[in-house]
Amino acid sequence: MQTLQQLQQQVIKIEEVERKDRLLEIVSDKYCRAILESIMNMPKSVIEIMAETKIPMSTTYRRIQMLHDNKLVVTSGMITNEGKRLFLYKSKIKGIQSRFSDGKTEVELVINN
Repeated sequence: MQTLQQLQQQVIKIEEVERKDRLLEIVSDKYCRAILESIMNMPKSVIEIMAETKIPMSTTYRRIQMLHDNKLVVTSGMITNEGKRLFLYKSKIKGIQSRFSDGKTEVELVINN
């Protein structure tokens, strides 16, 4: 029996082969997975993500750019009291589900509400 939370989850089935391949590549990358997990419940800055995940700065920026290019994170910005721009990142997804059966690959995104 499904829980209420499972029933409320929005799942998007990915049809485009190239997009499926990119998503599977992302989910196979340990840094992308760590970043997505870090920003799943609360938006965070790159500094906060680095402190939590122990991923080097240049790697963190590259992976966030990859996640952004693939529309898996939402970016928001603000100006600090010191007048500096600060960007926060939050995961658009709670998970990626994939199945390989009868020579076909199915990929679904579980949306982060």
